[in-house]
Amino acid sequence: MEQEKDIHVADEEETKEQAAEDVVEEAEVVDDEETAETPLQKELNEALLQNNQLKDKMLRTQAEFDNYKRRTEKERAAERKYKSQDLALDLLPVLDNFERALQTESSEENQGFYEGVKMVYDQLQQALKTEEIEAMTVVDEEFDPNLHHAVMQVEEEDKPSNTVVEELQKGYMIKDRVIRPAMVKVNK
Repeated sequence: MEQEKDIHVADEEETKEQAAEDVVEEAEVVDDEETAETPLQKELNEALLQNNQLKDKMLRTQAEFDNYKRRTEKERAAERKYKSQDLALDLLPVLDNFERALQTESSEENQGFYEGVKMVYDQLQQALKTEEIEAMTVVDEEFDPNLHHAVMQVEEEDKPSNTVVEELQKGYMIKDRVIRPAMVKVNK
C-alpha cells in the first residue's frame, strides 16, 4: 500500500516537473515571438534556473557524501584487517630471543627451565597464529626481494642460482602483507 503511495507521489512530482518544463518551453516560444519578456515569465525562468542549480548542488553533495562513506569504510576495513601489525612488530624480537634460547643445549639440570621456555614460545606462536601472523618458509625458494632481505651470497653447486640457501632471521607475514622480510643467504 505504501509503495503505491510512493509511486503515486513520484508520478505527481514527475507530472509537476513536466508541466514546469512545458511552461518553460512555451515561454521560450513566446520569447521568440515577442522580443521582451513579461515580468512573470522572467521570474519563472529565474526560479527554474535556481531550482536546477539547487538540484545539481544537492546531487553533487550527495555523491560526495556517498564517496566519503565508501572511502572511510574501506579505510576501517583495512585498519581492522591489519590491527595486530604494530604489536607483532614489537613481539618479533622477543620471539627471536626465545628461538635463540631454545637453540642452547639442554641438560638434566636445566631441563625444566628449557621446557618452560619452550611452552612460552609455543604460546607466543599460537597467539600470533590466531591473529594470522605466520613465519614464512624461505629455504629452497626462489629469491624474492619483496619477501627476502639478502645479506650474503654463497656459491653452492648443488643448489639452483638465485635460490635461498639459508634463513638467518625469520620473516613474518600478516595475512597477505609482509611485516618483516626474512634475512637470508642466496646462492649466486
